[in-house]
Amino acid sequence: MHGPTPPLPLPTDRLQFAMPPMHESLDDERRHRKERLAGALRIFGRLGFEDGVSGHITARDPEYSNCFWVNPFGMPFKHVTVSDLVLANSDGQVIEGRYHVNQAAFTVHAQVHAARHDVVAVAHCHSVHGRALSALGELLDPITQESCAFYEDHALYDAYTGVAVDADEGRRIAGALGSRKALVLRNHGLLTVGDSVDAAAWWFLSMERSAQVQLTAKAAGRPLLIDHKLAAATREQLGGDLVAWINYQPVWQDVSRSEPDLLS
Repeated sequence: MHGPTPPLPLPTDRLQFAMPPMHESLDDERRHRKERLAGALRIFGRLGFEDGVSGHITARDPEYSNCFWVNPFGMPFKHVTVSDLVLANSDGQVIEGRYHVNQAAFTVHAQVHAARHDVVAVAHCHSVHGRALSALGELLDPITQESCAFYEDHALYDAYTGVAVDADEGRRIAGALGSRKALVLRNHGLLTVGDSVDAAAWWFLSMERSAQVQLTAKAAGRPLLIDHKLAAATREQLGGDLVAWINYQPVWQDVSRSEPDLLS
């Protein structure tokens, strides 16, 4: 016997699926970037990515392309609100806000932004597993689906010269990054970029987790590498900034709903 006929499938245009928003004005776009920046900082704080005053995420201002929003110097990531964010010019001079910026970190970010006009956001923190990977001077191997997103799309900055405080060092780091999405800074940590705050933040989260998986797998035995063809194909499927933006949305929804004060 046949059971009752099931209802017809819903038209796909009636199903919700978030995509990057379009903004009607520069003010709307600025507010959006600042909200996402404050949220990303909160998330990084939750995960223990900050170490003292080290660690920054910058977001290019949509109107003043040589100016960048950044977390205030010395404020815990988990406390940052939209109104706390600081706008600095490419020389690290504050033009809007109430706080200083970390000049050493900002110098690197400013040079990456200057070299990559396609980049809206840059993330760099001294996360534990990223630092461990960097201490080995290693890149991520294609050993998981997630790490394949970085396959042949990240590089090693194979030098350590102390705290980066000058523009020349920032330019060398930007040069090592090239057109890629991420960089392992030897003996230092990870740096990621994206065409949105969401994408740059997601790449950092994913890269840190991939570093953790690689270190864990190597400690347990010999990881099996995904072959070049499959790794490259997986990167083409998962390695774009739009995919990163989509992957980041559950993280954003969690922090914005559970900590709505970040929008103040």
